[in-house]
Amino acid sequence: MEWIYDPWPWYVAGPIIAITMVLLILFGKSFGVSSNLRVVCSALGAGKFSEFFKFDWKHQTWNLVFVLGAVLGGFISKHFLIKDFSVDLNPATIQQLELMGFQQFEQGFLPELIFGIDALDSWQTWVFLLLGGILVGFGTRYAGGCTSGHAISGLSNLQIPSFIAVIGFFIGGIIMTHFILPIIF
Repeated sequence: MEWIYDPWPWYVAGPIIAITMVLLILFGKSFGVSSNLRVVCSALGAGKFSEFFKFDWKHQTWNLVFVLGAVLGGFISKHFLIKDFSVDLNPATIQQLELMGFQQFEQGFLPELIFGIDALDSWQTWVFLLLGGILVGFGTRYAGGCTSGHAISGLSNLQIPSFIAVIGFFIGGIIMTHFILPIIF
């Protein structure tokens, strides 16, 4: 059986996110996906090797359930709820992407040139993934959280550091899109 629905509009999804944040605040929880790596590492015994991982990870299992739900929700959405997975891009964006060598970007949200299985044959892809992972990991740790933690949870709690981090995320995205990505491709 295949169900097909249109994406939820912002005026439905937005209030659901707001209600979730209010409930988290009321229960004294904070939202963030990157903290789950610390929980998993701690649960697997990394506390024996690093002081950073020595904490009671069992109090964070609810966050692991959230991430599992996000993964399952993404799977269900992709395989049962989305009728058209193509992306409707601005013609100027398509022209810029074609100049950089992207040809299959219209078939989904991720360009096959970078995210396709064939890309793993290239050593440049492995360097790109390794350096990107190190930079994201360092940035997440240095900023005290990830984009979802700061932009959703931190801003809803009116935290100034989260506001500064979100501004930094946008500036970094602009720099990557307009300056670094054209050099790479």
